[in-house]
Parts: sequence; C-alpha cells; structure tokens
Amino acid sequence: MATEISQDNEMIFKQFDTNGDGKISLQELSNAMRKLRSTSLDEVFKTMTEIDADGDGSIDKTEFEAFCKAHPDLVKDIAKVF
Repeated sequence: MATEISQDNEMIFKQFDTNGDGKISLQELSNAMRKLRSTSLDEVFKTMTEIDADGDGSIDKTEFEAFCKAHPDLVKDIAKVF
C-alpha cells in the first residue's frame, strides 16, 4: 500500500528525490540542502539521522511525512525554495 502524504509534501519530496526511486538518498539530501544554503557535511548527516527512522540509509515517504508533520514551519520555508 502506498504511503499517503500531503500534496505539498509530495511536491517537496519529488524535488528531493531526483532519481525518482521513491526514496531520498544521502546524496539527494545533500544536494537539496545545498539549495537551502546548508552545506555542512555534519549537518547533512545529522539531518539524515533525524529523518531516517529505520536507519536504512534513505528517507522514504513515511519518514519524510513524519518529519514534515514534526517541523511544519521548516517545511513552509523549504517549500518557498523549491
């Protein structure tokens, strides 16, 4: 069963998931964070660790939606950039 996420979050997720495989890799997260002017490798790893709840090295839609719900103001700021 596909994970249901809000339309706005789906649009942001697709911008991050540049290869379209349905998951955000560490490299894709790093690229997206560079667009947001956040380029520290430590910051990228910290963010990946925070969002990647199952620790598989990628962010799926369920994990992304949980992050978005926990940080709605941050997501609004991200949406302005993408």
